[in-house]
Amino acid sequence: MDQIGLENIALFSGLILAIVGLWGLLTQKNIIKMIVGFALLDTGIHLIMIAVGYVKNSTAPIIGETVTKANAADVIADPIPQALVLTAIVIGLGITALMLAYALKMHEKKKSLDINHYKDLKW
Repeated sequence: MDQIGLENIALFSGLILAIVGLWGLLTQKNIIKMIVGFALLDTGIHLIMIAVGYVKNSTAPIIGETVTKANAADVIADPIPQALVLTAIVIGLGITALMLAYALKMHEKKKSLDINHYKDLKW
């Protein structure tokens, strides 16, 4: 039996986090719980992106003593998935902070965080 690789563990963990986050986002009535579900979904997607971009037996894309220009294409990992995930983390943090600020304002206005108490914009 082959060993389970790091990329498979990250992919499975990301899928579990994304599913739990989506479940929390769609089934919870409390706005804070919905925001936590969004954060879990976001983190799961980040893990999936890192797992898909993982290259086994590769090194950091730094040319130096261990990596020469001649063998750089064969041994370095692609830095693009890492950069995309880092950017997505920053954007997700900003969106989460904005959602929490809206939740605070909504609580100040209606004195409740239950989504059923907000019927102003329903059809």
